[in-house]
Amino acid sequence: MAEDTSIFIGASRKPDDSYQRAEELLLRYGNRHGLITGATGTGKTVSLQVLAEGFSNAGVPVFCADIKGDLSGIAMMGEAKDFLVKRAEQVKLDPYRFQEFPVIFWDLFGEQGHPIRATISEMGPLLMSRLMNLTEAQEGVMNIAFRIADEEGLLLLDLKDLQSLLANIAERADELSARYGNVTKPSVGAIQRTLLVLESQGAANFFGEPALRIADLMRTTRDGRGAVSVLAADKLMMNPRLYATFLLWLMSELFEELPEVGDLDQPKLVFFFDEAHLLFEDAPKVLVDRVEQVVRLIRSKGVGVYFVTQNPLDIPEKVLAQLGNRVQHALRAYTPREQQAVRTAAETFRPNPDFDCATAITQLATGEALVSMLEDKGVPAMVQRTLIRPPSSRLGPITPDERRKIIAESPVAGQYDQAVDRESAFEMLQKKAKDAQDAEAQAQQQNSGGSRWTIPGFDDVLGTSGRRSSNRQTVAEAAIKSVVRSVGSSVGRAIVRGILGSLARGR
Repeated sequence: MAEDTSIFIGASRKPDDSYQRAEELLLRYGNRHGLITGATGTGKTVSLQVLAEGFSNAGVPVFCADIKGDLSGIAMMGEAKDFLVKRAEQVKLDPYRFQEFPVIFWDLFGEQGHPIRATISEMGPLLMSRLMNLTEAQEGVMNIAFRIADEEGLLLLDLKDLQSLLANIAERADELSARYGNVTKPSVGAIQRTLLVLESQGAANFFGEPALRIADLMRTTRDGRGAVSVLAADKLMMNPRLYATFLLWLMSELFEELPEVGDLDQPKLVFFFDEAHLLFEDAPKVLVDRVEQVVRLIRSKGVGVYFVTQNPLDIPEKVLAQLGNRVQHALRAYTPREQQAVRTAAETFRPNPDFDCATAITQLATGEALVSMLEDKGVPAMVQRTLIRPPSSRLGPITPDERRKIIAESPVAGQYDQAVDRESAFEMLQKKAKDAQDAEAQAQQQNSGGSRWTIPGFDDVLGTSGRRSSNRQTVAEAAIKSVVRSVGSSVGRAIVRGILGSLARGR
């Protein structure tokens, strides 16, 4: 095994079930993406853990979601259990070393890891519409809202910023309809009600600052190993749309922020999408097309994307075609759809004359998989029936005390703990409304014949009757509009939205 150029996955078996050869993932093709599929309880999480360990040891940072808590064990050293030692002997893993890996725990709710936040401005209208499951008309209003925020320099950092902007849009519905098309108060109201539901589901914890820095997902240790960022997702899975939208946003951020690097000796980052079916379930075609485009192009940024799901039919065909490294665990074939999934999985492999792929998929034991990795020149290897190697780290979850200790010693400890609420759309719109009220009160006082202050050379601001000329502004109004124009124009010039509509920081 060439440990510096490949990751040892397991050992393939001959038809008589004897050892055949080591199955490896070549690091230079690690950015060609991958797929891990199989029914519940067949060993997908262990395969993910083995790959994450291999990438980390090669100096490649990893991001993955921990759906059930099992993956957290990668942070602790493994233990010599009988069935693990036996598997190591079967795949000729000698010596079988145990080790712990450098892990950074993250949690959108800030309970089982460092908080992860993003601003609404960065998320963009497409992903926000996906998160909120908006209708086509409501999505149109959302696009208008972001357009107004960009033009008028209104930062959308958290949910109250978006709520206040929507309230402002409802007040200006007639004016905005003339500029952008029909903006109805019922559509705005429906979006506002959806925001309240999101807030009650805990989404308010995610939106805000300090926003996640991509560089913190791409850390390496002093001994050259890649950090493994583990997202605690057991609670997050209660809101699957938020989970899926967050991962799409993160992939979009990686795509927009990382420079082109071409083909490297190994990836700069590997990204695992667990429960990948949630990314595409009920997703509009425009979103699926853009995800396919990101997956196709992001490999040139040095990022490998690995989808983990039960059924290969969960992945759209255009995305599936981009996934070169494949690990297929057992599938059940009781229903017509399951039988179709088995056939689809079998047809995506380069056939092996030693066995029927479709039959083998239904007969695989736990911890066994059909494996096909990219070989020289990026050609898929012939599919092999493979015993997956045992992990070097702990198999199973860590304890709460162990988790707290790792979080406290994390390289990002304290950086994201406290939320920051700086001036943004909520405060700016409140101030604008107050200034408008003050200006109106001043005008009413002048119109009622109150004392009139004059400035030499500015008498023409008011007419001879003491009333404000129709083609003039009060000093307060002029100042407000000047500030809004200057902020709006400077922000407007900086607005560059990417394929998924997200706004990359620093642009």
